[in-house]
Amino acid sequence: MLTKKQRELLMFLEERISQSGVTPSFEEMKDKIGLKSKSGIHRLISALEDRGFIKKLPFKARAIEILKLPNIKQRPLDEKTETIDNQVVELPIVGRIAAGLPIEAIESGENTFYVPKVLAKGSDSFILEVKGDSMIDAGINDGDFAIIKKQNTANNGDIAVALTNENEATLKRFRKRGDTIALEAANELFETRIYSAGQINIQGILIGLIRRY
Repeated sequence: MLTKKQRELLMFLEERISQSGVTPSFEEMKDKIGLKSKSGIHRLISALEDRGFIKKLPFKARAIEILKLPNIKQRPLDEKTETIDNQVVELPIVGRIAAGLPIEAIESGENTFYVPKVLAKGSDSFILEVKGDSMIDAGINDGDFAIIKKQNTANNGDIAVALTNENEATLKRFRKRGDTIALEAANELFETRIYSAGQINIQGILIGLIRRY
């Protein structure tokens, strides 16, 4: 399945090449898709080529051949039938939870992931790739994709994305104890870290998990 950005770029390429016979420039692609850098276009083109939708022609600068288009099949709707588009929602993968990198610094709209609507719980959700094993006893492993509901508060016991005053984004269980906040790991090898309330900025809470095998 193509991501939204991959599909948009492929259809733009097909439209321009069929009309003029000339591949649009990377700058035109970037502006059309709404990316901030040409490197994102390079990644999208590589992904489309890997999936067999396009082929870059040798010895011709920027030349691309469209090999196939997505197989879009629609079925009639009735009261008991929904299309796939109505069952899933596209969420941005904004980066990894990594020490020293606040979420805002690694946020990117170039990669997305389709998840069932029942997991997303609204349009404000996003996805982070988990790095490390500090939450393994809560069933969260290194390499998992955490579905996060964006909000600036958390209740005791919630697994939350917290940004500390040290600019460290971390996924831990939230506990408020008087004027302090404890960020609890779910691994006995990691200690609980205590902060004053003013040292913690909640970015969201965990609402779902995706795992690759």
